[in-house]
Amino acid sequence: MSELSSRETQLSEFDRLLTIMDELRAQCPWDKKQTLESLRHLTIEETFELSDAILENDLNEIKKELGDILLHIVFYAKIGAEKEAFDIGSVINSLCEKLIRRHPHIYGDTEANDEETVKHNWEKIKLKEKGNLSVLGGVPKSLPALIKAMRIQEKARGVGFDWEEKRQVWEKVEEEMKEFKEEFNAAKEDEIDKEKASGEFGDLLFSLINYARFIDINPEEALERTNLKFIKRFQYLENAARNAGRKIEDMSLAEMDVYWEEAKRISES
Repeated sequence: MSELSSRETQLSEFDRLLTIMDELRAQCPWDKKQTLESLRHLTIEETFELSDAILENDLNEIKKELGDILLHIVFYAKIGAEKEAFDIGSVINSLCEKLIRRHPHIYGDTEANDEETVKHNWEKIKLKEKGNLSVLGGVPKSLPALIKAMRIQEKARGVGFDWEEKRQVWEKVEEEMKEFKEEFNAAKEDEIDKEKASGEFGDLLFSLINYARFIDINPEEALERTNLKFIKRFQYLENAARNAGRKIEDMSLAEMDVYWEEAKRISES
């Protein structure tokens, strides 16, 4: 059954949420104690839970997790109002004004007929608004390295600093692979310079992320899907071994590989 509602109902429900937030902040011992700082790690956790629901394509769970994140937004705004710094109204108004400024092709006389032009204009306007000396100044320092690499590349592309063809990007991947292999030759047992090898490996990862972006693959999402696939197959191996009365730590790699291949066949069928 559809849960879509009218704009009037949506506004009414949002008003209800604001009222509940006021009541919880005034009456609930836990809610009364929360600060901007204490909510931070919880918000990060909720964001990852939303990410999990999206990867699993569980629409009902996505709805629940969006609600949790909305609660956090309202909570932060409530604390902001108590500090007389901002409230939910000013948060929303600020967002609306930003969206209008950054979409001059909709609300102004700028032309943008494709996605790349929209992104380019967005980065130019953002750079001007924030007064950053660097295009990369807006990339959060605490982002995980893989996501940070992707955002760095996207921002550089936004001002025209990018490869022209995917063939060039792949050639860069091959170049970095060659340089890494020179530092770490798997066929040799010689001791390696870990610092140099680590640097070359980082360059290789950066170039692979660049290529993924160039062919419209989200590397973070791709890697997480592979993580989930590995977990599912490994847990099948564990369960199959347990059902056979075996402990995987007592099995040979060849024995474990039999169950692994079974798991692959099941997941691919």
